[in-house]
Amino acid sequence: MTNTSQPAPRAEYTRRMNRVLNYIDQHLDQPLDLRQLADVANFSPYHFHRVFAGWMGETLGDYARRRRLEKAAFRLSCKPAASVLETALATGFGSGEAFARAFKLKFGCTPTEWRRDTRQRLAALALPAGGRHADSNPDQVLGKFDQTPQRGIDDDDVSSNDPGDPMNVSIIDLPAARVAYHRYIGPYGPAIGAFWRATVSPWLQSHGLGGQTCYGVGLDDPSVTPPGKCRYDACVAVPDGFDAAGSADIATLPGGRYAVARFEGRPAAIADAWTWLTRNWLPESGLQCDDRPCFEMFRPDTVTNPQNGLMVCDICIPVRPL
Repeated sequence: MTNTSQPAPRAEYTRRMNRVLNYIDQHLDQPLDLRQLADVANFSPYHFHRVFAGWMGETLGDYARRRRLEKAAFRLSCKPAASVLETALATGFGSGEAFARAFKLKFGCTPTEWRRDTRQRLAALALPAGGRHADSNPDQVLGKFDQTPQRGIDDDDVSSNDPGDPMNVSIIDLPAARVAYHRYIGPYGPAIGAFWRATVSPWLQSHGLGGQTCYGVGLDDPSVTPPGKCRYDACVAVPDGFDAAGSADIATLPGGRYAVARFEGRPAAIADAWTWLTRNWLPESGLQCDDRPCFEMFRPDTVTNPQNGLMVCDICIPVRPL
């Protein structure tokens, strides 16, 4: 999915399948009908199941079941006030019993045990070098653009920091952003930097979007989702009326209240920043994640510190009260 010279038919397949994946994520609490999903993809229902399995490497039913359980694991970790039954119903399970059986089969523990052990699990994930966003390196593509040091997002409240130190976090309202995105599916890490350089950067330059704000959106938790199934959207802000071409498609990053922290450091160190925010800051904040995606925001005027060459971005976590 990272080929820069995709023929038009494959690019069209990419767009259609991404729309199906987006639709499934947005309707995990509802029955997913094969015919309806085929209609989203504009494929024949008769052939769609085979097409989906060939594209994703798993059947439609297996994919939906996996995504429901992954979403449930996320909700259990980030929404301590929600009951296990509420989590089950919110992710498409008909009963708490069915949910508990499926959850234990996949994760080896009960939903209650998973929630109880959230802090220990995050602490264990912080020990290996290079975690969730290690070496994502979108700055290697964004850093090629002309940049002048200008004020970023709420610089008075979100300061630059060494990734090893506690971060300053502000709670602000961000507007919704209309974006064009390219989707990468596979292990997080160095491959994401290669994806930005080989696929996204040439597309941005050819469409005159080099000076726009970019976003890196990790859609899955690699501690839960198999590495080969993890999804990442490389996004760029586009104006109304912009028509995406090739394998790119249009989406909206939702607005609302976010915890925003300014990161400045080596790309590999951003994993530690994410871990500190979710393991240390969030549990003490009186807030919790909601169902909107987390993302890294790269403003073209501040993506690289001109004095030290370090990557600069804003880490944005959607939050609501406990």
